Amino acid sequence: MEGKRLEYRGEEALKELEKFTAKADEVQENILKEIIARNCETEYLKKYMGGSKDVLEFKQSVPVITYKDIHPYIQRIANGEDSSLISGHPITEMLCSSGTSGGEPKMMPSIAEDLNRRTFLYNLIMPIMNQYIPGLDEGKAMFLYFVKAEMSTPCGLPARAVLTSYYKSKNFRCRVRDAFNDFTSPDQAILCTDSNQSMYCQLLAGLVHRHQVLRLGAVFASALLRAISFLERHWVHLCNDIRTGHLDSSITDPECRSSMSTILSSPNPHLADEIEEICSHPSWKGMLSQLWPRAKYIEAVITGSMAQYIPSLEYYSGGKLPLVCTMYASSECYFGVNMKPLCDPADVAFTLLPNMCYFEFIPLGENGTLLMDMDEEEGVPKEKLVDLVHVRLGCYYELVVTTFAGLNRYRIGDVLQVTGFHNRAPQFRFICRRNVVLSIDNDKTNEEDLHRSITMAKKLLEPYNALLVEYTSYADTSSLPGHYVLYWEITHCISTDSPTPLDSKVLEECCIAVEEELDYIYRRCRTHDKSVGPLEIRLVQPGTFEDLMDLFISQGGSINQYKTPRCIKSSNALKLLNSNVEASFFSPRDPRWIP
Repeated sequence: MEGKRLEYRGEEALKELEKFTAKADEVQENILKEIIARNCETEYLKKYMGGSKDVLEFKQSVPVITYKDIHPYIQRIANGEDSSLISGHPITEMLCSSGTSGGEPKMMPSIAEDLNRRTFLYNLIMPIMNQYIPGLDEGKAMFLYFVKAEMSTPCGLPARAVLTSYYKSKNFRCRVRDAFNDFTSPDQAILCTDSNQSMYCQLLAGLVHRHQVLRLGAVFASALLRAISFLERHWVHLCNDIRTGHLDSSITDPECRSSMSTILSSPNPHLADEIEEICSHPSWKGMLSQLWPRAKYIEAVITGSMAQYIPSLEYYSGGKLPLVCTMYASSECYFGVNMKPLCDPADVAFTLLPNMCYFEFIPLGENGTLLMDMDEEEGVPKEKLVDLVHVRLGCYYELVVTTFAGLNRYRIGDVLQVTGFHNRAPQFRFICRRNVVLSIDNDKTNEEDLHRSITMAKKLLEPYNALLVEYTSYADTSSLPGHYVLYWEITHCISTDSPTPLDSKVLEECCIAVEEELDYIYRRCRTHDKSVGPLEIRLVQPGTFEDLMDLFISQGGSINQYKTPRCIKSSNALKLLNSNVEASFFSPRDPRWIP
């Protein structure tokens, strides 16, 4: 009976998805009408529309904005002024961005019903997955989720990360417990604000249930790799807890101790021996598949800058577990789902759900740059925007949203490429964050170009059993000409073969290999104009990027939402990186450039 009920819920969710996407144009038109009707009397919209509810008036009069344009209104609400500055419904919380996608942390307004929209999207994930992988109701999910201690605005509104908001909500805490959503982690461990105690308890629970785990995951790939690193350092203590049936004394959070007491109900020396035998192996290649032998896939964000973690995840899974990226979301709004979750990571595309918000798109050039007649500072001409159902296959766009909570024609900053359609709803590949660039002179290197160049260059490490585990960059203009600096953390994989030592010439060739893959303008600046100096790779000590993550989290970032910044602008972060440099290498020659 239970199985029938679950199957019916899944079918109903998919029917809803089909209904919304089949009438994407109609749904979008109604969404915009509803948003305008609700918010037309707000101070912000009245300034442009004079109280009109007309959709055409909205499109002709309301400007396309960035955060700096709406920030004064958000700050006024945070200080205690009424929500009606921007929203017809009360703003119940401010959602903080991670602060690591370029610039300062931002506060995004949220209203009570936004939670239901996010929950609607979450509830689509399992019905979609169930179409491709059967039997997911026959075991548990080891998903590592974390919260951050929340703050308050001056007027007392909660200010917290979007995931912290969701995990603390009734929608998560009072969710219907069913076989498709049976997590190894107790809610008390997820809700523990001490990330180390939370990590310890969640990994311990996952190990105790190792023979029942069918899927592994975290929000971002980087968080899962951080968990693996944590496990490498603490597996002896975790095994001891399982062997004795007692939780380590370093776990002091009362809720964690209480919830783990049921999981560690009795000593289990046999299970501890199994885990010890696996973890004590000198190579951790394939470790995830060995520790959780029934696991069918790994779920995490692996698009954009997270794509560089794919080789590490494949290493730890032994290449046996598909990497699944299920959804596309941000602090501003949740956007869409991956309808083909078992696709190759390079082919991940998201179907935007037309009931989430009102979507518009800024057409971009072939390399994701603004078209020539759109000036960055003066703003984007309103008539240039394209709505959801009129985007064109293969074209690049920047995402613009209008939300119920009061963001009007707000530029998200993500560059997307249309790869197809599901019914009438377009499917997009995430390309990059548009404003994450390196620039010394006329050169402008975006996140995707940098990632592609490093992906090519790091292949030179393979013959030496070396793996690039993490990187970031910096435009160093302290001397003339300025030059690109890449911070690389490399690990040496243990192999039965004796690896050839990694010498300076290999790293120098990596420098030039990166430069050869960068664009025409960069290579001209390097080779012809001499306005950019030779690229530099600085090797940093193992663990440096974990220290960098700790630094950003200590400054208000969230462990769930943390993404290693691909371009460093913080002086404290630069100081940390430079203090851990072991060696430095420069390009030995100019890259090829043909006029």
